[in-house]
Amino acid sequence: MYLATCFYINTYIVIHRIIKKRIVNSLKPQKVIGLFGARRTGKTVLMKEIAKDFSDKKVLLVNGEDLDVAEILSSQRIHVLKTFLMGYKYLFIDEAQKIPNIGLNLKLIVDSIPDVHIFITGSSAIDLKENTGEPLTGRSIYLKIFPFTQAELNENYLETKQNLENRLVFGSYPQVITTNSDKEKKEVLESIKNGYLLKDILSLDNQKNSMFILNLLRLIAFQIGNTISYSELASNLNVNTKTVQRYLRLLEKTYILFSLPGFSRNLRKEYSKTPRYYFWDNGIRNSLIANFNRILMRDDIGKLWENYCISERLKILHYSNIYANHYFWRTYDQKEIDLIEEKDGFLSGFEFKWKEKKIKQPKCFLTTYKNSDFNVINRSNYLDFIGFVKK
Repeated sequence: MYLATCFYINTYIVIHRIIKKRIVNSLKPQKVIGLFGARRTGKTVLMKEIAKDFSDKKVLLVNGEDLDVAEILSSQRIHVLKTFLMGYKYLFIDEAQKIPNIGLNLKLIVDSIPDVHIFITGSSAIDLKENTGEPLTGRSIYLKIFPFTQAELNENYLETKQNLENRLVFGSYPQVITTNSDKEKKEVLESIKNGYLLKDILSLDNQKNSMFILNLLRLIAFQIGNTISYSELASNLNVNTKTVQRYLRLLEKTYILFSLPGFSRNLRKEYSKTPRYYFWDNGIRNSLIANFNRILMRDDIGKLWENYCISERLKILHYSNIYANHYFWRTYDQKEIDLIEEKDGFLSGFEFKWKEKKIKQPKCFLTTYKNSDFNVINRSNYLDFIGFVKK
């Protein structure tokens, strides 16, 4: 088992980062392994853990925010790159997106120094993918890391049940998980929201209007599970729809939001014009709307539950290298299913309910799509859905 570590006040706890094994197994000569995710999700800690494991294998670990490192790794001079890497077998670059023309320089290293294994981290894959003179086709693997998923936490069934409310309200960022009090959890989330979360979005778009981004995120936060209207968002923010769409794409590329498109194959009445948006972490969502109330004091538990279950599902599937397409399903006559998962030619529909209650089977969907089934996900059965690991 591969482990990443952190401290919980006076108690040493071990967090199993599932993606670590896949990274280690993928590290090969003439390959670039990229690990991307939002800030404060543990990229640097994980990179250092892997470097420590490889300490006898000549690892050069550098940070892209170091100006000397950035100058060398943006030089586009093969002799400079070869001198820099002389005697090293592994090149680990943290915050790689900070290095100008990083994609092109990585390509030069891969083409010219065949024995080097490359592992990079960053908060966005945009610079690597879009600034490469020629794509690293067949020579790169891009992986994602998220706030902790339940499958990574060293909890038994009782602990998981007792901590569910915390996951729904405060989320699963590493610093939140390793903090004791609610007050400290709020402070951590406010720090992430006001500092780290906006930093990459602003730098990517080369502008300083953080309030616009926060206002857009707040509007999305209130619409979890609803189909959004670009024109309505644009009107509320006093911009045009193209601006809203551009920033939503940036928010997805920096791993704050993700979207589900509408599923439409056979029925004319199926809706698929605009997507639904979700947050990768409930705590960030609640921080944006300044609501950390406990479950009994909230009227949005349905949104919290849906966001939590869907984000956990997508995280565990990615970590497990299981490929599936995800959608929501809705018709113009108001029939809908929260999540459609398409995998190996089969369709699975899921509805998310905080309270256990009988739900009518969606006959229209099941009749139209013969290779499909339907399940309601509630507190009695959600653990299998999100990949709970029994301790």
